[in-house]
Amino acid sequence: MRLFLQHYMDAPPDVFFAMATDVPSWPEHVSGIEKTEVLTDGPIGVGTKFRETRILMKKEATEEMWFTQFEPPHHFTLESNSCGSAFRTTQRFIPQGEGTLVEMEMVTRPVTIMAWIMIPVGWLMKPMMRNLIAKDFADLAAAAAAKD
Repeated sequence: MRLFLQHYMDAPPDVFFAMATDVPSWPEHVSGIEKTEVLTDGPIGVGTKFRETRILMKKEATEEMWFTQFEPPHHFTLESNSCGSAFRTTQRFIPQGEGTLVEMEMVTRPVTIMAWIMIPVGWLMKPMMRNLIAKDFADLAAAAAAKD
């Protein structure tokens, strides 16, 4: 399954990239994130692993992710494995006027038999995921505008 989303930000790519990759501050800026925990030492970059906790459908959901690409201020890629599927999410930061056009592409690939069986449920959840990510972008955009 593929999910693609674009969002315009009123902040230059370097400012927005910095906020979008500042994992420890996500709970302060993104209303849907309850907490984060960085699991590796050193600066955020390729190889950085972390946990993100959200409330989804009134239940706490924690996912472990890691950066597999990190090219400030142009793009980064996060990967994770959850519910029998492999997730790969790339965000690109494209200068546009005074701001940034953010493009996000999430590709989900089932790796277990149960995940293959659940593909129709994934399609049903796609609008919810799109709305969740759009809200995250809107929250980060507001935080970036307040800093600028």
